[in-house]
Amino acid sequence: MHFKSNGAVWFSNLAVFGAADMEFESSRRTGLNRAIFKASIASALLAAGTIVHAAQLSTDARTAIPHDVQQLVVIDYRVMEDSTAAMDLRAKVMPPELKQFDEALRKSGLNDKDDFDKYVDQLAFALFRPAKTGAKDTEKESVDQVETLGVAQGQFPMADILANFRKKAVKPTLFRTNKLYPMGKTGMMVCFVDASTMIFGGAEEVKAALNARDGDAANLLTNGPMMDAMKSVDSEPLWSILDQKGTQTMMRQVLGEAGSLGDFDTIQKRLNSSWYSMNFQTGVKFDLTISTGDSFAAATISSLLNAALVYRKLSGSETEKQALSATDITSEAGRLTIHFATSDTEFASLLQSPLFQSMVH
Repeated sequence: MHFKSNGAVWFSNLAVFGAADMEFESSRRTGLNRAIFKASIASALLAAGTIVHAAQLSTDARTAIPHDVQQLVVIDYRVMEDSTAAMDLRAKVMPPELKQFDEALRKSGLNDKDDFDKYVDQLAFALFRPAKTGAKDTEKESVDQVETLGVAQGQFPMADILANFRKKAVKPTLFRTNKLYPMGKTGMMVCFVDASTMIFGGAEEVKAALNARDGDAANLLTNGPMMDAMKSVDSEPLWSILDQKGTQTMMRQVLGEAGSLGDFDTIQKRLNSSWYSMNFQTGVKFDLTISTGDSFAAATISSLLNAALVYRKLSGSETEKQALSATDITSEAGRLTIHFATSDTEFASLLQSPLFQSMVH
């Protein structure tokens, strides 16, 4: 599954509703930005109204994620089956570009009942920049091009899966010693790293993951900033980490027109990484941290966001104004933090607000 984008990222803007107008250009990047935004919202809704679990990735899963990951989103997949409302909302906002990954689990052909997703405990989406392949690659292409990979964890019935392949005369494609199987008619391929970890996506994306896992390319474990960011959030049921490029793009989207101001252009290179988590155990809580490396950059971004927030308060609906009042933006020791908290009822109203509808449609 291949996307080309100017650094688009999956980002859930719940904590900064109204912090920007989110005016996207009328181009292919517009569709992808909105699609990726909806993917994060959809992922968040998977956890709504359910018991909270931690969505931690195993070492095997981490080694299968390429080093140059721009954003990683991880959710506890089991919560989907526990909440009818979450399933309905997820179906409403998840874009086709990533919905196919979710549907691929159920229509994978890995078993006869098309319910393979019941074996999945955690599901991760990795947006990564592919390794350069030769002279054809240009610096701009390597920056702009991003690819998507799915990683699932669970207890997979390997004996039954292999028996089902044999019954259907499905033969694997060998990539070194790794076996890649087609996921039914989805157009995706799957490789079982072991009985509890599978990677899936387009053939090239799966091969890139196997190169990382087999040591032929660098993997996530060697990406120090992203591993450090992960430590802050991977105990939550839904979390995401972004690298420098992803963080810069995210902030430009959040700030809207303010992102073109000189102040932002001055400090954007100091945005090192970011991470956020969501928790639905009692109401809705969203926490985002941006690491800048120095207090000046964090304070500048904080000022820009607070100014944008005040602007939106003047023009937003009553529901949006309540959400903005529940948003705290602070900076300290080179880190910007955004905290948003509201009740389930207020959050449900927020999902119906004009601002939210304009961002997901």
